[in-house]
Amino acid sequence: MRIPHLRTFVSGVVLGLLAIGAAAVPPGRATAVRAAAATDTTAHPDRAAPPAGSFTWSSSGPLIAPKPDSAHPVVSVKDPTVFRYKNRWHVYMTTADSAGRWSLAYTSFATWSDAPTAPQTFLDTNPDIGNRYAAAPQVFYFAPQRKWYMVYQTGPPSYSTTDDPTRPDTWSAPRNFFDAEPPVVTQNKGNGFWLDFWTICDTTDCYLFFSDDNGHQYRARTTVAEFPNGFRDTTVVLAAPNRFDLFEASNVYRLGTSGKYLMLVEALATGSDWRRYFRAWTADSLGGTWTPLADTEANPFIRSGNVTFGAGGSAWTKDFSHGEMLRAGIDQSLTIDPCRLRFLYQGMDPAASGDYSQLPWRLGLLTQTDSTC
Repeated sequence: MRIPHLRTFVSGVVLGLLAIGAAAVPPGRATAVRAAAATDTTAHPDRAAPPAGSFTWSSSGPLIAPKPDSAHPVVSVKDPTVFRYKNRWHVYMTTADSAGRWSLAYTSFATWSDAPTAPQTFLDTNPDIGNRYAAAPQVFYFAPQRKWYMVYQTGPPSYSTTDDPTRPDTWSAPRNFFDAEPPVVTQNKGNGFWLDFWTICDTTDCYLFFSDDNGHQYRARTTVAEFPNGFRDTTVVLAAPNRFDLFEASNVYRLGTSGKYLMLVEALATGSDWRRYFRAWTADSLGGTWTPLADTEANPFIRSGNVTFGAGGSAWTKDFSHGEMLRAGIDQSLTIDPCRLRFLYQGMDPAASGDYSQLPWRLGLLTQTDSTC
């Protein structure tokens, strides 16, 4: 998720290639609902098989779309974070309106078949968050403090807390993780910006991963006892000579009980159609070295060439952009079931074009179809 003035970062030529046309035209709701409803089952994170090195997926149609009102002329919903809590799915997401303003929204539903009709709450109505720039949320339960955290960007990496994530009006005012931008970011970001912040913890440390839209993936560290304070040791963990190969929207997960971790980073397919897709790496620890898993245009983690659209559904998007895996729990370990990968992502009508803030992003659900478990 870009910060506001990054809309001018990519040239008009590239923007035209990134997304080409007007408003999204989703397929019939029945097709989207059928494809998603089949995924409403319980995960088994105790299964330890790591993912294979190639992937295929099936996608629903658009499940969550903007629900504008008189005070919120919203044109897109994007950057979702999703978790299962009290027998419901909960989604926080970024919104963009017709004036190019970025904010946050929340929705909740019992099953994915209910997602298209679920009401949405805009977080600018929360007096502690208010009408400020806010984007790219990540929500998790930090068990050591028995408190919920929402990590997001207000420019720098920020967080809010609550005791009840089902009430978006209860999130606290944002606080920053850092007093200033780390020097390693300043030295490497070029014309980019630090963005898309992601927190995950092991038994001793918490890590903050993020991107810079300039070909770098970063990691900062603090201890579980110090969190959310004390982030330090900021370092580059991945770098690419082409800034679009490591662009933004990174997320990191614990792979069941396998002892491994999975990192996804969004890239742009500069070698072909400039569409957004995901590359993937694994590591034996959050502080370790990341090894390629599916990290090329020819062998991507998620890309238009390895996604089908279920049961007569049309290919409503060729972009697979900023999203989150459906987790096996809610806590800071961010554990996923490696035998049943599902990913809530943002996509858009392939014919869409124009200013980035006006692109008609919608949310759909991917399910892996070639698990080796």
